[in-house]
Amino acid sequence: MRVGVPREIKTHEYRVGLTPTSVRELAAHGHEVIVEAGAGAGIGVEDAAYEKAGGRIGDPWQAELVVKVKEPQAAERKRLKRGQVLFAYLHLAPDVEQTRDLVETGAVCIAYETVTRPGGGLPLLAPMSEVAGRMAIQVGASCLEKARGGMGILLGGVPGVPPAKITILGAGVAGSNAARLAVGAGARVYALDRSLEVLRKMESEFGARVVTVYSSRDAIEHHVLSADLVIGAVLVPGAAAPKLVSHAVVKAMKPGSVVVDIAIDQGGCFETSRPTTHADPTFVVDGVVHYCVTNMPGAVPRTSTYALNNATLPFALALADKGWQRAAADDEHLRNGLNVALGKVTHGEVAAAVGAACVPAAELLG
Repeated sequence: MRVGVPREIKTHEYRVGLTPTSVRELAAHGHEVIVEAGAGAGIGVEDAAYEKAGGRIGDPWQAELVVKVKEPQAAERKRLKRGQVLFAYLHLAPDVEQTRDLVETGAVCIAYETVTRPGGGLPLLAPMSEVAGRMAIQVGASCLEKARGGMGILLGGVPGVPPAKITILGAGVAGSNAARLAVGAGARVYALDRSLEVLRKMESEFGARVVTVYSSRDAIEHHVLSADLVIGAVLVPGAAAPKLVSHAVVKAMKPGSVVVDIAIDQGGCFETSRPTTHADPTFVVDGVVHYCVTNMPGAVPRTSTYALNNATLPFALALADKGWQRAAADDEHLRNGLNVALGKVTHGEVAAAVGAACVPAAELLG
């Protein structure tokens, strides 16, 4: 099969769909890998490294399987063809326009973020959730600086001056990784979730260094209003993120406090959130600094690309070796990643979010 690796064109997106190591694996399976010129420049990999690994430089959109990182931008969506397979992050639930465009192309679109694994979990989202969770503390600390609009507070404080309070909404992969860095910085950390099992895992790992709280409207309001930094890390697989924090609550937050909405890829969990870019990452609403970059891990592309490839390569190999229909039929977890195929929306949560009819993937597989 021909496998294409485009250069990402989203603003300040430097990751790449396949590393030379992954290209070598695909080539060893007998596949032709076409890499766009400069695709690896953002992670410090030259075209020659891809050629040495067995790939060739050319037009990746002529391939049968296109492996990339971020959702196709408008110009890229126009290049997709009927039956062509796209394997990437899509985040369709809050993006009706992209969903409509992908349906019209007739392409087969498999979303990293809805591929599952035995026993639960999202193996292709987890690596980037780990990165985004850890980054949330870094960028939150920066945004709390006075010059960036924050209240001018140091996360860990100093002797005689108390540390910042960090409230984390959602204690899953992103939330637990945010907690890890927050604890290391010496902050007071509160983690909210509606899963007692998740909260038990958090307490087992961090003990008294993280206060776990069952998430309710009262708890969210109390811990958001008393926080200096709030991390939004909630996730409903495939669906739009729930709006946990209203505009009224944001308005009542401390002046100069900071919101980092990791959930912005799925629409965000604050009513006041709107997507931003690395070029212009923050905005202020009612005195509260909002950081809502939709591709946070793109700021550390080398770490992110290699972490992502560790997770995606087995699925990319299956798609190339078997073709999408057999690969999806053989693996229910890969099948769960099928969001749009041959002009149909095939994921229930995505269909509900965008107001479209859902055709179960199993029907398209015969």
